[in-house]
Amino acid sequence: MAPQRQIGMLIFPRLTQLDMTGPYEVLARLPNTAVHLIAHTMEPVKTDRGMMIMPTMTFADCPPLDVIMVPGGPGQQDLMEDQIVLEFLQRQARTAKYVTSVCTGSLVLGAAGLLKGKRATCHWAAMEHLAPLGAIAADEHVVVDGNIVTGAGVTSGIDFALKLAAILEGEDVARQIQLQIEYDPAPPYDSGSPRTASPAMVAAVRSRLAPLNEQRREVARRVGRKLGVAQSRD
Repeated sequence: MAPQRQIGMLIFPRLTQLDMTGPYEVLARLPNTAVHLIAHTMEPVKTDRGMMIMPTMTFADCPPLDVIMVPGGPGQQDLMEDQIVLEFLQRQARTAKYVTSVCTGSLVLGAAGLLKGKRATCHWAAMEHLAPLGAIAADEHVVVDGNIVTGAGVTSGIDFALKLAAILEGEDVARQIQLQIEYDPAPPYDSGSPRTASPAMVAAVRSRLAPLNEQRREVARRVGRKLGVAQSRD
């Protein structure tokens, strides 16, 4: 029997839990696969909406991974300048088969220097922060560029994980998992994207996210300069 596949997901204070738990629900159903939740310590991690999540291992104890995944959330910007996290990602990326993210987790991959010249996506409201980190922003639900796989915002993590499951085990397995979890989206409102929501609604959400977005902008520019990425003059 082949060695058990090792998948690691970072967890951190103020992550958006669905960025992680959606993909977890899919990838933990893959055959011969272990999924680890990795943090600085073994203390519970509090998400941006107050849920407590228990890590299963620390960065220091984590074995080489086949897949590394970084979710997003308001706490993501702290990771972008966390040297322990960045070195962990760089070390794992040297041997991992796939380096992945959901939502603004891609900004953390970018901060680790792993997206230079790579197409990547993230939450629609944070797309502008990819270019300062050397990535090529792609306004798509799931983006695959070599061994880099990134998903857009929050709920797209399920689509991301099904795509990754197909890459790892084949489309038939991914389809079976989709059926097991009855992933058959039928949202009550057609407003889940800037392309379908009204302009007024998009503007209202952008305004609500503006303070966080400005913080992310400053962090992305600061980190980008350290990475040697040319910055725009906007």
